[in-house]
This record gives sequence, C-alpha cells and structure tokens, in this order.
Amino acid sequence: MKKDFYEILGISKNADAAEIKKAYRKSALKYHPDKNPGDKEAEENFKLAAEAYEVLSDPQKKAKYDQYGHQAFDGSGGFGGHGGMNMDDIFSQFGDIFGGGFGGFGGGGGGPRRAKGSNLRIKVKLTLEEIANGVEKKVKVKRKVQAKGVTYKTCTTCNGQGQVMRVTNTILGRMQSASTCPTCGGSGQILDKKPSEADGQGMVVEDETVSIKIPAGVVDGMQLKVSNKGNDAPGNSIPGDLIVVIEEIEHEFLKREGENIHFDLYISFPEAVLGASKDIEAINGKVRIKLEEGIQSGKILRLKGKGIPSINGYGSGDLLVHVNVWTPKTLNKEQKQFFENALDSEHFAPSPEKSEKSFFEKVKDMFS
Repeated sequence: MKKDFYEILGISKNADAAEIKKAYRKSALKYHPDKNPGDKEAEENFKLAAEAYEVLSDPQKKAKYDQYGHQAFDGSGGFGGHGGMNMDDIFSQFGDIFGGGFGGFGGGGGGPRRAKGSNLRIKVKLTLEEIANGVEKKVKVKRKVQAKGVTYKTCTTCNGQGQVMRVTNTILGRMQSASTCPTCGGSGQILDKKPSEADGQGMVVEDETVSIKIPAGVVDGMQLKVSNKGNDAPGNSIPGDLIVVIEEIEHEFLKREGENIHFDLYISFPEAVLGASKDIEAINGKVRIKLEEGIQSGKILRLKGKGIPSINGYGSGDLLVHVNVWTPKTLNKEQKQFFENALDSEHFAPSPEKSEKSFFEKVKDMFS
C-alpha cells in the first residue's frame, strides 16, 4: 500500500504551507543522493518526499488528495506518482524550494537546469457507465515539439546553466541569488539552426493520439495528469504534462450522489396493491426487483453494491430505488364507481405502521 504523503513528510493534515515547505526541506537534505551515494533506500525516500511536496504544496492538489487519497492522481495510465517524475523534475523542484543560490549538491544547484515545457489541458466527457467501470480513452492533442533538424547552442548569457547569479549588498552582508536566465528561459541553450517551418524557438505543432486510462470512480471536475504529454520546450528540456479534466455526462434516468445512484420507479396503483416484478435501470443494464404487496409510495429499496466504485478502492456505493405510486388522473364510470364504493372500506383507510417514516423524517435523515 502506498505511504501517506503526510506521514512521508512527518506532518499533520492541519499543517500550513510554511510547515509543509519546512518539512520538505528537511527530508530533501537528509535523503539527497549526493549525501547518500549508492543508497537506493535514501534515493527512494528522496523521490517520495518530492512527490509528497508536489501535491501538498499545491492547494488544489492537496484538496483532492485529502478527499480521494492517492487515487486522485494515481492510475494505471501514469497519473502522478514519482514513477512519472524523473530526477530532473525533482532537482528542478529541489532548486526552487531552496532558492537559486543554494548549491553544494551536483543535482540540486551545481549543474544546468532543464527547462520544462508548458502543460496542455483537455476535457474528457464520460458516461456514467464509463465512470463506473473505468475506461481507456484515445484523444488527439496538438503538441509543440522540437522540429526535425533543429539545433541549439549553449546560451552565452548563463553559460548553459539556465540561471544567472546576482550578488547584492545588504545590511547582513553580500547575498547571492539566482533567477531564470532571460535569454534562454532556463533551458541553458539558444536556437542555432532551424528548418523553415519551425517558429522562432525551433518548434512545430504536431497532432498526437494519446491513450488515457481513467480509473473507475472519478468525479466531475477531477483532474488527472499524463506525464510528459504536454508541450516541449527548446533545447535540452523536459516536456510538460497533459492535464485531463473529467466531465460527467448526465444520465437520462439515473442520478449520481457521490458513490450512490438514485432511480425513480413509478408504479400503478394496482401494482402497489397486488405487488409486481419490475425491470429497473442500473449502470450496467437492467435489474429485476420484486415489489411486495401493499408497497407504499416513497419507499426506498436499496440494492447493495450496484452504485459507483470508490476511487480509493473501498467497495462500491448502492443503487437506491425510490418507489412512486402513480395516481390516475382520469377514470371511466366503472372505475370511478369502484373507488367511490371503497371510500368507506377499512382496507383503504390510511394506517401507517410506526416503522414507516413520514416525509419530513425522510428529509431529516437525508440532511443529518
């Protein structure tokens, strides 16, 4: 089972941004590969700390993680996880968190930084059936990639470091800081030669079909990340990511509420009196249920496990069937006479059992 991000950084769920940042600095220093050469366990802990910080330092990602756990970013399609982060990503993040002037470690501040391309963002519409079962979608995206034949040379402004150093005199003494090189944008390289079809950065736009494996149980508005399927950047760079936003298509008959599904079943008065077997809509086809004699309007039948699977893998929700007895608006003479004769019959007099909840009690239960 994947380790909890808060546990990795040694903080509580109520930790604020400053505490999260401080905890990551501490872990990164402790497990940095240059301080632990050849120690695979330390390298793994270094990656885990970077992954935890990547999520918990972002308010939106943190909110999704708090609600859905690792499944909000993981998945068999390469969403999140340090398996999708390479060491360049981590060292870039490492340099950012410690400031550009931090040095002493070959990966974190002493070597050239690789620029990262911009992210792409798309919406994927899913039916309720696709959400319940999980699905693989193939989408066509327009990506900026380096043109064939393009060449780059070392940036003379930063000498290939991607950063420029500045020294300022302060009341505390001379302070050194670093910022992204304004000439190369942090890539450490500038355009040398390019084909005619490329833009001023040596990039061209190409269509690419990307396969996205979407896990069961996603919700409307959830964002998934497909690593390295965004735009390229010039030079020796890392591609950005493809951000996939889930959009749920409303079902014709079923209404979703979290992991539960609601279905309104309308039955006739004779069916309510005599009982009946009915086929009802479910996520993966129809399900037959039996209605007992004398079933009351407002009765809710619960079909366990027929709802949406939990994205955290904790089982599935239920299908809730709401029984509504349909009262006829017009009757012929014979039918009307039958009900007039039944007005004084004790069999038709309302006699709710104590176990039967009133409408207001049901509403109260829904909001309690």
